[in-house]
Amino acid sequence: MVPGEGGPATGPTVLRMLLGAQLRRLREGAGVTREGAGWEIRSSESKISRMELGRVGFKERDVADLLTLYGVTDTDERAALLKLARDANSPGWWHRYGDVLPNWFQSYLGLEAAAALIRTYEVQFVPGLLQTPEYARAVILLGHRAAPPEEVERRVSLRVERQELLRRPQPPQLWAVVDEAALRRPIGGPDVMRGQLTALIEATRSPHVRLQIVPFDAGGHAAAGGAFTILRFGDQDLPDIVYIEQLTSAIYLDKREDLDYYALAMERLCVEAEPPERTAEILGRILAEHYPS
Repeated sequence: MVPGEGGPATGPTVLRMLLGAQLRRLREGAGVTREGAGWEIRSSESKISRMELGRVGFKERDVADLLTLYGVTDTDERAALLKLARDANSPGWWHRYGDVLPNWFQSYLGLEAAAALIRTYEVQFVPGLLQTPEYARAVILLGHRAAPPEEVERRVSLRVERQELLRRPQPPQLWAVVDEAALRRPIGGPDVMRGQLTALIEATRSPHVRLQIVPFDAGGHAAAGGAFTILRFGDQDLPDIVYIEQLTSAIYLDKREDLDYYALAMERLCVEAEPPERTAEILGRILAEHYPS
């Protein structure tokens, strides 16, 4: 079976991962080592490893040579896999924001766009997928205060366009856990926060958004190390991925022991947080206390 014809929501990052997973299965089924596969395409064992993990682009000629080596002779199967290789090299929608978008975040956008479930924990800020343009602008200015106004607006536009995935006909499920401190921190001033908290209350009414708040009185908790996101995909060929953003880079974790550790931390957070049905009430209370209209 050829995985993922993709569709409008699937970006090149995930297509590379799908093709890599398929090539790995074909290689193992043919009893070919990574070293042998690398020799066939005039490359190295490490290059084959990166290809199978979807971490590099694919040359159509290399894929064709590997398919021949693995004994794939069916015309339709070869054509589908070669088309997948071509599609995997196509730029995602975010490509036009390359002037303000670091390479390490481009990979995340591709993964996020194809995820079926996004679970995220935030300590300092409202999750990016739920930020209003005004709040997003205030957050962006914290790290780019010297940037010209047009660059700031480009960054805001990128964040707003990223949120379109929640308005797709079949959007992913977003399950966000936010520390109460992030909701009381006056990013952008009272008017911005009033608009942001009101937008969050509206978001809780969406059937594909679940929002929980970790209250101050919860004390220490399982994710004291900081914010992180777990992405789960609808295709069984793709493993879950943990994403941890840093100031100038990001970490992507896909090893089983790492995934289990972060999944357990997320489960504990969801237990320690207030239940989702209380979120709108808590947000309303914060609004009344700190940002009354």
